[in-house]
Amino acid sequence: MIARYTRPEFGDLWSDHARFEAIRQVEVAACEEMDGPTDAEMVAIRAASFTVEAVLERERVTDHDTAALVDVLAASAGPAGRWIHYGLTSSDVLDTGLALQLRAAGELILPDARALVTALAEQARAHVDTLCVGRTHGIHAEPTSFGIKLAGFAFEAHRNLERLERAFAEVAVGALSGAVGTYAATSPAFEARVLARLGLTAEPVSTQVVPRDRHAALLEAIALAGTGLERLATEIRHLARTELSEAREPFRPGQKGSSAMPHKRNPIAAEQITGLARVLRADATAALENVALWHERDISHSSVERIILPDATTLFDHMQRRMLRLIRGLEINPAAMAENLELTHGAIFSQRLLLTLVETRGLSRDEAYRITQALTQRAFDTRVHLRTLLADGEGGPACEGLDLDAIFSYAPYVRYAQEIVGRLDRIVP
Repeated sequence: MIARYTRPEFGDLWSDHARFEAIRQVEVAACEEMDGPTDAEMVAIRAASFTVEAVLERERVTDHDTAALVDVLAASAGPAGRWIHYGLTSSDVLDTGLALQLRAAGELILPDARALVTALAEQARAHVDTLCVGRTHGIHAEPTSFGIKLAGFAFEAHRNLERLERAFAEVAVGALSGAVGTYAATSPAFEARVLARLGLTAEPVSTQVVPRDRHAALLEAIALAGTGLERLATEIRHLARTELSEAREPFRPGQKGSSAMPHKRNPIAAEQITGLARVLRADATAALENVALWHERDISHSSVERIILPDATTLFDHMQRRMLRLIRGLEINPAAMAENLELTHGAIFSQRLLLTLVETRGLSRDEAYRITQALTQRAFDTRVHLRTLLADGEGGPACEGLDLDAIFSYAPYVRYAQEIVGRLDRIVP
C-alpha cells in the first residue's frame, strides 16, 4: 500500500523484516519443542539473526525466499543451525508466520472498529430528537430523527465489527503438518505444542497449506465493513451538498477545499472512503480466486496474497480511522434540517392526511389516496402549504373540519425515536 494510506504501525507490520521475523519466530518455536537440540544449541538457535539484505542476497542463489531465510538463520546459529527447519516444509512456517501477522493486524484494526460503533452511538443519542426529513429514492419521504438515522449506521458498524472479530479469529491458525499434511516428519502432538507456544490454534486438515477459505472470509469481512463505511460516507456526501447543508465534515484551520474556489468545503474524506471501498471489494474477489488450489497445494495464491493481505488490512485501517475522525467531528446543522422539512410545502404529511380521510370520513384507500395526491401536487405547483390549501377548502367536502393540528404534527414521526435509539444500549451500554 502507498505511504499516503499507511500508518507507521501497518508499514512496520507488513515490511519484509516483519515477514521474515514472523517466520523466524515459528522456526524457533519449533526447535523449542523438538527432542533433538541441546540446551546449548537452543541458546544459539534463539540468538540466530538475519538481515533483509542478507536474505535477499541469498535468494538470488536459491530463488526461494523461505529457503534463503533458513540458510541465513542456520549460518547465524552455527552448528546448531542444523535443527532449524528440521522436518518442516515452507508452508508450515509461511502460513503459521502469516497467521501471526494477521493476528497483529486484527489487534490494530478491531479497537478502532469498536470505537466507531461507540462514536456513532454517541452521535445518535445526542440527536435522537433532531428532526430531519427521511428520503427514499433521493426524494423527501416523511420526517424522522437524525438520531434514528445514525443508530442504523451504528448497528451496521457493530455487525461489521462482529464479522471482523470472527474472521480475524478464523485466520489465527497455523499448521506444521509437513509436505502434504500427513505429519510424516513431525506429529500432531508436536504441532499442538508449537502452536500453543505461539498462541495459535491448529488447522484440522492442512494438506500442507492452511485452506484459503479462511483468508477469503477475512477479506470478505473487510470488504463488507469497507462497504459499510462507503454507505455512511455516501450519506454524509449527500447531506453536505449545498442544497441540503444538513451535515458536513470537520474542517481544520488552514485547510483548503479547492485550489481555485476559496468558498469550497468539499467532503473529501467521505469521497476518499467511497473510492477506496472499491479496492477492498477487488481484493476480496482476488481472495476468493485463491481458494481453489491444485490438489494438496500450489502457489498460485502466494503472489496474490503478498499484495492483497497487506493492502486490504492497511487500507481498511486507514479508511476506518478517517471515518472515525469524521464522525467524531461531524458538523450537524439542525436549522438546515428544519428548513428542508418545509421544501415540500407540507406534502411530507401526505400519509397522515390519507389515513385521516380513511379513518374519519369512511373513504376507500384509493379515494383518499387520489384526493391527497391531487392536493399535494397542487401544493408543489403553487408553493402554497398543504395545510393552507386544506384550511381554504381546496380539498372539497371530504376534507372539511379535519383536525389540522393533528395531521400536521411532527410528534407521530418521532414518538418512538427514544425507543429505537435506546436499542443501542444492547451494543453500547
